[in-house]
Amino acid sequence: MDQEFNTEPMTTVQLSHGKITILGTAHVSKASAITVRNLIDSDEYDAVAVELCQNRYTSIVDPDAITRMDLFQAIKTGRIPMITSNLVLGAFQQRIADQVGVEPGADMRSAISKAEEKEKPLILIDREIGITLKRIYRNIPWYQRIKLFSALIASIFSSQKIDEDEIEKLKQGDILESSFTEFAEKDLDLFKPLIDERDQFMAAKLLKETKEKNHKNTLAVVGAGHMKGIARYLTELDAPDKKIKELNQIPQGSKWLKIVPWIIVAIILIGFGIGFLQDSKVGWENIKIWILYNGIFCAVGAALATAHPLTIITAFVAAPITSLNPLIGAGMVTGAVETYLRQPNVKDFTQLRHDASSVGGWWKNRVTRILLVFMFSSLGSAIATWVAGAKIIANLT
Repeated sequence: MDQEFNTEPMTTVQLSHGKITILGTAHVSKASAITVRNLIDSDEYDAVAVELCQNRYTSIVDPDAITRMDLFQAIKTGRIPMITSNLVLGAFQQRIADQVGVEPGADMRSAISKAEEKEKPLILIDREIGITLKRIYRNIPWYQRIKLFSALIASIFSSQKIDEDEIEKLKQGDILESSFTEFAEKDLDLFKPLIDERDQFMAAKLLKETKEKNHKNTLAVVGAGHMKGIARYLTELDAPDKKIKELNQIPQGSKWLKIVPWIIVAIILIGFGIGFLQDSKVGWENIKIWILYNGIFCAVGAALATAHPLTIITAFVAAPITSLNPLIGAGMVTGAVETYLRQPNVKDFTQLRHDASSVGGWWKNRVTRILLVFMFSSLGSAIATWVAGAKIIANLT
C-alpha cells in the first residue's frame, strides 16, 4: 500500500478465511474522507464495510426517506421518544458541521459512493441505532432514565457552541458517544452499549459476512475509537451469529415499573371512593382537583409548545381521562390532534435536521413542534398526576 494512502490509523487482522483491514477515521475530517477514497481506488480490497446500520445508511443514500414518515403511526406505536432522541443527536452533529465546515459522516459517504463506483460489495456492520438507544435506556436505573430524559429536553434549549475539546474528541472517536456526551453531561458510564457492545457487534458482523461471502480482503471503515476494540474481538469471538443475536435483544424492563402506574391509578380511584364515603362534597372536590390539575397542567404543556388552540382544549379534556389509563398517554392524544390540525409539508421534513439544530427551529418546524406537543403535554400530565394525587390524599386527611 502506498504511504500516501495511509494518513489515518490502520490495523490488519489476519483470519483463517481472509484478512480485514480496519481504518480508523474521524467523522468530521476531510482527510479521513480522502483517505477512504484513495484506499478503495487502490483496488486492493474486494469488499468495503462501514460503521453504519440500515437506518443510518438509508438516511445517507435516501435523504428524502424522512418525508415519508407516518407521524400518526409513530405516535400510535410509541416511537416519538425514539424519533426525538435521534433528532437531538442529529442536531448536535449539525451544530458541529456548522462550526467546523465538514458534514459529519463524510468518511462514510465517501466509502459508500466509492464502493458503488468500483462495484465493491458494501457491508453494513453497526447495530441499529434504535436498539442501541433502547439497550441504553433499559440498562440504567429508573432514576437515571429521568435524568436522561431531562437532559434530552434541556438539550433542545441549548444553543451554545460545542467546545474545542468535544470537537477534538469527535475527531478521534465515535460520533454517537460524543453526541451523548453533549446532552448527558459527560455521564458516559451510563452508556456502555454505545462503545464496547458495538465493538463486539461490528466484529461479529465482519466475521459473519466476510466468511459467508468469502471475502478475502475487506476494508472496514470505522470511527477511530472503535478500531482497537473491533480488532481485539475479531480474534476472540468464535460464535458471531450467537453474539449478534445476543446484542440485538432488548433487555426486559423491571416488572414493578409496569405495575407502578396501575397502583397509582388504583390509589386515585380508592381516594375518590373514600371521599364519597366520607362526604359527597369531599368526593366531588377530589374529582374537581383531579380534573383541574390534570387539565390545566397538560394544557399548559401544549401551550408552551405553541400547539393549535384546539389541541390545547383537547389536552385539557383528555388529560384527566388518560391519566387514569396507563395504556394511553396524554401526549399520544395531543400529538395526534396536532398532527391532524397542522399536517407537516415536504419542506418541514426536508428542513427537519437543520431546524432541529436551533431552539427556534423546534417551534417553527411543524414536525418538531408535534414532538414538543407530545413531550410537553405528557410531562404536564405526569406532574399533574403526582400533584393532584397528593392534594387528594391531603383532602382526605
